[in-house]
Amino acid sequence: MTLYLDLSALQSVPAANLNRDDLGSPKQVRYGNAPRIRVSSQSWKRVIRHGVEQDLGEKAARTRMVPVKVKQALQKAGWPDDLAEFAGSQVAASAGKKGIGTEKEGHTSVLLFLPEAAIDELAAVCTEHREALEKGKDSKKPGQLLPPAQIEEILKRRTASISLLGRMLAELSDANVDGAAQVAHAFTTHTAEPQRDYFTAVDDWLGEAETGSAHLDTAEFSAGVFYRYATVNITDLVKNLEGDTKAARTVLAAFAEHFLLSLPQAKRNSTAPHTLPDLAYLAVREHRPLSLAAAFETPVTADLQGGFSASSRRALAAYAHEINRLTGNRSRRFHGHATIAPDEHLTGLGEARDSYDELIEAALEAALPQSGEQQ
Repeated sequence: MTLYLDLSALQSVPAANLNRDDLGSPKQVRYGNAPRIRVSSQSWKRVIRHGVEQDLGEKAARTRMVPVKVKQALQKAGWPDDLAEFAGSQVAASAGKKGIGTEKEGHTSVLLFLPEAAIDELAAVCTEHREALEKGKDSKKPGQLLPPAQIEEILKRRTASISLLGRMLAELSDANVDGAAQVAHAFTTHTAEPQRDYFTAVDDWLGEAETGSAHLDTAEFSAGVFYRYATVNITDLVKNLEGDTKAARTVLAAFAEHFLLSLPQAKRNSTAPHTLPDLAYLAVREHRPLSLAAAFETPVTADLQGGFSASSRRALAAYAHEINRLTGNRSRRFHGHATIAPDEHLTGLGEARDSYDELIEAALEAALPQSGEQQ
C-alpha cells in the first residue's frame, strides 16, 4: 500500500509578478475557457527546497559549476591556477565510466544535483592524487586521473531534499532518484489577466531648472487568489531515506511548512507581496493522490463585497464534499483544514484546526506516528 500526503492552499496575492515568461509578463494559463494567472511549479518548488534545506541544515546545489567550484577550492588551498583548473576538469572527466562533458567556461554539460559539502570532498580527492594530476596536466589525452568509483560515489550522495525532490543524471549509473514530491502549477481561482504599470525613475541630482525623469518604462503585474497543490509519496520518501521513518517525518513536516509559508521571490523589492494562505487543507490518502484543482474549472465570481477569497473557500469545500460523496470517503486516513475564517464551517474539508502547526501535526500523526510505525 502506498501513502500520500496531499496539500492544498488558497492564497490571495496582491499586485506582484511572482513568475515571468520570456517577455517579462506574468505567466498565464487558460482553464475552463477563462484566462488565469499562473505560477510555475518550478518557481515555487525552488523556494520550498531552499527552506527545507535551511531547516535541516544540509544544503544541496543544482549546478553546472562543480569543476569551477573545485578549482576555486584548490586555488584557495594554494594550488597554481592552471593545475587547479585542470583538477576541476578532471573531476568531471573521471566521473563514471565515460566521464561528464565540460564546456569552455569549465561548466559541466549537464546539471548536477549534489550536497554542497561534496565540493570539499572532491577537492580532497584531487589533493590525494595531486602527483598524478601534475604529471598529466600537459597531456593531450590525459584520460581519467582520479578514481572514477570514488568520484562517482561522491556525486551520487543524497541529501533529504534530493530524496524528496529527485534527481536525474543519466551519465552516472544509479545516480537517478525518483522524487517523492510533486508540485502543481498554481493558478488563480477566477478570471485574471496581467495589468500594465507605467513607471519612472527620478535623478536625485538634477538641477533645479531641469525637469523630466532619468528613466521610464512599463512593467506588468497581476493579482488574484491562487489555488496551490502538492503531494508527497510518503512510501517513496521513506524508501529514499533507507527506511528511516523518523527522518521522513522530519522532512515531511519541513516540506508542509514551507509549502504553506514560502513565496517566490521575483520582484519582491518592488511589490512585497508577503501574504500567507488563508486556507490550508491536508489529506493523508492511500493508493493515489487527489488534487482539488477541478473545483475552479468554472472560475469563481466575486462575492457581494467584491472579493474572491471567501468564494474560493466555499467552492473548494463544496467540491471536496462532492468528491467525498463519490468516493465514499474511502482510502483516506485523515483530512482537515485551517482557515482564517473558522466561522464558515467548511465541513467538506474535514475537521477544522486552529493553526497550520496543529494541522500539519495531525496529518503527520495519521501518516507516520511518533512510534515510527505506519498505522
